[in-house]
Amino acid sequence: MSVFPFMTGGSATSSANALPIFREYAWDFEHDCFIYRDGKHVIVEGKEALKVWIYKTLKTERYRHPIYSRSYGVELEQYQGKRTNNDETEMEVERYVTEALLVNPYIRRVVSIDHTCEKDVLSMDITLDTEYGEVIMSG
Repeated sequence: MSVFPFMTGGSATSSANALPIFREYAWDFEHDCFIYRDGKHVIVEGKEALKVWIYKTLKTERYRHPIYSRSYGVELEQYQGKRTNNDETEMEVERYVTEALLVNPYIRRVVSIDHTCEKDVLSMDITLDTEYGEVIMSG
């Protein structure tokens, strides 16, 4: 047994760099509101918490609300009401989405962003590599 209780076996790796379990308030995606049980917020962890964070980040315009840090949210308002018909605009939208998501240390990389535009609605399918495995968000 080691004199130092936090050191075990022959590994020199430290858990100091390990991220704590990600937690968020539960979100009802269908009704677009928090989930409560007995009058209190329900808390979700891990992959489900990350899905809430992703959803809320992509719904929040960056710099709009002073309560959020300047790195939280996405800069897509400038494209509202405009068609994303050209490659340059599509690349810019993808860049803004990627930058917004990679702020979170639990997201390792954006694997793909597939988007479609039907009438006036832009929909995205985003695949992410995260600390909790693959996460796919659609909407």
